[in-house]
Amino acid sequence: GPLKPEITITYIAVSAIFFNSGLSLKTEELTSALMHVKLHLFVQIFTLVFFPTAIWLFLQLLSITPINEWLLKGLQTVGCMPPPVSSAVILTKAVGGNEAAAIFNSAFGSFLGIVITPLLLLLFLGSSSSVPFTSIFSQLFMTVVVPLIIGQIVRRYIKDWLERKKPPFGTISSCVLLMIIYTTFCDTFANPNIDLDKFSLIVIVFIIFSVQMSFMFLTFLFSTRNNSSFTPADTVAIVFCSTHKSLTLGIPMLKIVFAGYEHLSLISVPLLIYHPAQILLGSLLVPTIKSWMVSRQKAQKLTRQPKAPVKV
Repeated sequence: GPLKPEITITYIAVSAIFFNSGLSLKTEELTSALMHVKLHLFVQIFTLVFFPTAIWLFLQLLSITPINEWLLKGLQTVGCMPPPVSSAVILTKAVGGNEAAAIFNSAFGSFLGIVITPLLLLLFLGSSSSVPFTSIFSQLFMTVVVPLIIGQIVRRYIKDWLERKKPPFGTISSCVLLMIIYTTFCDTFANPNIDLDKFSLIVIVFIIFSVQMSFMFLTFLFSTRNNSSFTPADTVAIVFCSTHKSLTLGIPMLKIVFAGYEHLSLISVPLLIYHPAQILLGSLLVPTIKSWMVSRQKAQKLTRQPKAPVKV
């Protein structure tokens, strides 16, 4: 179509999101985030180990139901996907959480996903397609890392102007993300051969929202335990980064791994539903999570303050 999504979305849109993040993020915050190893391990293990394994176990129960088997396979591919390169960062920023940690885990998880996601798809679905890791890695580097670095460099020269004018970085990223979702939906449902029954679709939508809510609650519980050592801002990044899955990386990766599959469109549907679902749920929860984070931070400050001596 006239939007040319094969160029504007694949290259320009994702690059714009990370250039925007590089421009808005304080360099010292990103540097400090690199050292938060425990948080990064939690996010990556949950996303790339626990998530796909839990989905696989759940699908063993669903396999005896009349739900379309290709939609169920698509649900498994959702579990195998890496963290998103945009939505988790945008929502973390909207709440006021640890944006630097969210950006690091989005970028790092995406790079891990280049190798791990195809291996997970092979393990759980038995795909035997060869995946050109070099081309995906180079594309990911050019659309994620390079724009982020350029944004940080540009920020050094216009730092005063940015702090004075405070451009609407969150709104810009949200608009770009909306364009990504729109073009991906158009691309999938424009296929005349897609065979989708309403019952299976409704059930899959319900399952996706249930999984999303359950995993967000689970990560929240784990990251707020007394011995977790995570700050409230860290918890916000963990909840979004651990449970969100990448659409912008996922769709191209599915097209590569399942090249030639006649049911590729059906396999793609759960990921197409999961992505807007995670943004919708995340957006609805932003005020609640923000309120919790602020109150928790205030409580922590009060407990750290030294008690005034009692006058006799």
